[in-house]
Amino acid sequence: MHVQDVLNLLRTPVWIVSPASQEILFANGAAQALSGGADLAAMRHGEFSAHAEERLSAYLPALRAREAAVEVWTVGSAGEPLPLCCHLSLFLRDGQPEALVVEGQLPERSDLPLRSTPPAGVDSAQLGFYERLFRTNSAPMLLIDPSDDGLIIDANQAASRFYGYSREAFCRRHTWEINAMGRAVLPIMYEISRLPGGHKPLNFVHRMADGSLRDVQTYAGPVDIDGRRLMLCIVHDVTEQKRLRKELEQAASRDHLTGLWNRRQFLHLLDNARAQKRRYDVDYSLMLLDADHFKSVNDRYGHDAGDEVLVLLARAFEARVRETDTVCRWGGEEFIVLLPQTDLENAALLAESLRRSVEQIRVPHLPPVTVSIGVAQHCASETGDSLIKRADEALYQAKAAGRNRVVAAPAEAPGVSR
Repeated sequence: MHVQDVLNLLRTPVWIVSPASQEILFANGAAQALSGGADLAAMRHGEFSAHAEERLSAYLPALRAREAAVEVWTVGSAGEPLPLCCHLSLFLRDGQPEALVVEGQLPERSDLPLRSTPPAGVDSAQLGFYERLFRTNSAPMLLIDPSDDGLIIDANQAASRFYGYSREAFCRRHTWEINAMGRAVLPIMYEISRLPGGHKPLNFVHRMADGSLRDVQTYAGPVDIDGRRLMLCIVHDVTEQKRLRKELEQAASRDHLTGLWNRRQFLHLLDNARAQKRRYDVDYSLMLLDADHFKSVNDRYGHDAGDEVLVLLARAFEARVRETDTVCRWGGEEFIVLLPQTDLENAALLAESLRRSVEQIRVPHLPPVTVSIGVAQHCASETGDSLIKRADEALYQAKAAGRNRVVAAPAEAPGVSR
């Protein structure tokens, strides 16, 4: 019996996902029924979703070290979105890339345990240990009762300084009042309160007393006081780290001269387009463009002028394509454009429009420039490398035929894979 057959016998929802492509490889019957047809991105970034890492591949080092990893996904049940706590583990297959097993933890009951009246306050003796912990910890800490509408029972001085509330004011508030998700965070909190602890911090956006927003990582672990299961929440401000990470990611994915996406990012986008093709059977094409006689521009006018020409071309391409298209610098004087939901005929028409618009550009201190363009449409089972190669061959034909023209690559026979 295959692994998939065994998983289909389970009543627990189980997904097998690729951390590299971030797509679902398999979902058992329970998972399919619970997801309501939603894809992986929709479940990880839905109304009730929370995660520690933006990309699934970032969990791999921790999972290899046998550390716990959990996420809260948004799933659909009878048309109603619900939070589902998911445990992640490695799935190793002979000769295959690492995959992740995502096991959903079904709630014992679907309703949130809300009290009809506020609970009695916890006396100082019971909270003595936590008081000492609060006073000596420099990280913002909150003690929360998830069963009482997310009531904040206590907050340390670091939390008061960070959020801008006095301790007395804090203890009259609820978690959903400081979380940018509002009351939608309550089902997530309930799911987290059921965890045994030891998981990675989850990412949220919190609202300060002055109304400003900060990116935070919160670790919430269960504590039992006087027979009540509370949550001890430790908060770390990651706003600056997130901003720097975004800048670094942008720098790693952008061409420094033109500001376009670079080759590395284009290959990632091409993988996504191929996944969309497999899932939804939508056509996509690409154009490979090359500035004609570019070496002579550098030789006669200098490299600064050559750089100006490349930036000029980049802006011209961006201005002429659709919002759904993506222009990238492929390298040197070559550019590449990804055209989602576009067949070969329409891709060739857009390429001809681009060619004509470039031909008409005139800048006083720069020479006239033209481009040659190769166009190709993705064929069934074709790899990204094969598609790029066919576009490159079409570009070579355009160059050989005299430049300043468009050549569309002939379609491959269906099912051909190189």
